[in-house]
Amino acid sequence: MNSDEVLMLEFQGGSRAAFEELYSRYSGPLYGFFRRRLDSPQRAEDLAQETFLAVIRGASHYEPRALVRTYLYGIALKLLFAERRKQLHEGPPPESAPELSTEGKQETGMWVRQAVARLDASEREILMLREYEQLSYLEIADLLRLPVNTVRSRLFRARMALKEQLDPKVSLQRQAGSDGGATSRAAEGEA
Repeated sequence: MNSDEVLMLEFQGGSRAAFEELYSRYSGPLYGFFRRRLDSPQRAEDLAQETFLAVIRGASHYEPRALVRTYLYGIALKLLFAERRKQLHEGPPPESAPELSTEGKQETGMWVRQAVARLDASEREILMLREYEQLSYLEIADLLRLPVNTVRSRLFRARMALKEQLDPKVSLQRQAGSDGGATSRAAEGEA
């Protein structure tokens, strides 16, 4: 089995089979990347396809300075940012039909998605790149053009903020700790 980098160089040399192998490896993950960030499954599919079109158009300019995976997600991020700018200018998309939900995992997934959506945008993107796309700290740093330690600290803050949103006890404990325990002392005095 050839590495992604070897396949990309073979594709650059004209191998259709190499491109097809890269496509089969990354079409699903790239669709997932866009689907987790966009409301429209159709638009997510379109942008995943546009990512590969950009690879085809730029094949002659490709230089193996980073992993192919980082290269693909770099293209995907640029397309995502362009899509978000476009949505800002056009206004919100029309309401889509609500999906039928079942109990259990989907409900939990909904809570997690809502909690992730409430994170700061830069922290949310780093968290999603690490947890969903399984990129390394170095790959995220390369993609976002940040120092690795900045990626680590933002990821840590994002995880803590997510934990706080998903576990209300943590939030209450933090609030009680920030007022120096005055609330608990006041409650004891009343008893």
